[in-house]
Amino acid sequence: MTAPVAIAVDGGNSKTDLALVREDGELLAFARGAGSSPHHLGLPGAVTVIDDLLRQALDDAELEAPAALAQLLLSGVDFPAEEKAIRAAVEDRGWAANVVVDNDTFAVLRAGTDVGWGVAVVCGAGMNCVGVAPDGRHARFPALGWITGDWGDGPDVGREAVSAAARSEDGRGPKTSLERAVPAYFGLSTPRELAEAMHFRRIDVGRALELAPVVFAEAARDEVAAAIVARLASEIVALARVAITRLGLEREPVEVLLGGGLMRGADGALIGAVEAGLADLGSSIAIRRTSAPPILGAALLALDELGAAPEAYDRVRLAVEGATVG
Repeated sequence: MTAPVAIAVDGGNSKTDLALVREDGELLAFARGAGSSPHHLGLPGAVTVIDDLLRQALDDAELEAPAALAQLLLSGVDFPAEEKAIRAAVEDRGWAANVVVDNDTFAVLRAGTDVGWGVAVVCGAGMNCVGVAPDGRHARFPALGWITGDWGDGPDVGREAVSAAARSEDGRGPKTSLERAVPAYFGLSTPRELAEAMHFRRIDVGRALELAPVVFAEAARDEVAAAIVARLASEIVALARVAITRLGLEREPVEVLLGGGLMRGADGALIGAVEAGLADLGSSIAIRRTSAPPILGAALLALDELGAAPEAYDRVRLAVEGATVG
């Protein structure tokens, strides 16, 4: 009998990873493409992106649909109605006998820890958090930007830096090294030049998200940049604190995993600020930045669903991490 195959998907705002994984942990194919968040593309657009990647992966693996399982973890899936709609669309396409749809924060959590529970805060092109208790209960947040009270993703941090640089230049705000560092990142001399370039769309305003590493670097010696990082830390603390207290995990050895592109450039000062912000909540709370690719979490959750043997997990971890390098 042929071992069951799962389709594992991590669909983010900026990219989508898809892996075909066999029950024994063999990675049969891997494909990467553009973002597939329904929040930005709508349901049909998101499903089309994934469908194109699936066709590519099936061709590479010389397989045909349907698989035993489709494990889809997507950014922008925040409400049960969205999960239901995407599940129905995928079922109509006949990708798999069983379809699981959830938010991509679950992928970050599962990729970063083998215990199967904890808290994950994702800071990248968007920001979100999920908490999972040992008994399987969840703490979730809708993550729709300012309309759900969100602040702290890459665009937010970048826009704060651009604004602080402009206000430093014209005197409305305190002097900051960001006045030089922000336009310099784009090969310009002044914030005014940057404002003009963004206004006339010579530079896409969306590129502000690229400025987070600049802010982290300047924060070591500049109070304004440090204040932006401090605000980011306070937002991470707020999300993690609510998730922990909702689930009643204050006395448990909770891992708080920090993932997403923004966290790759973060330094020890940010981690320390998060630790300090949660210190009163419980002595067993551990803050850890994770660099494990979220698609690994999707693959591991797929193996969980398939009831895979323990050795399959090590096999898929090595294979997926190797496929996503670079």
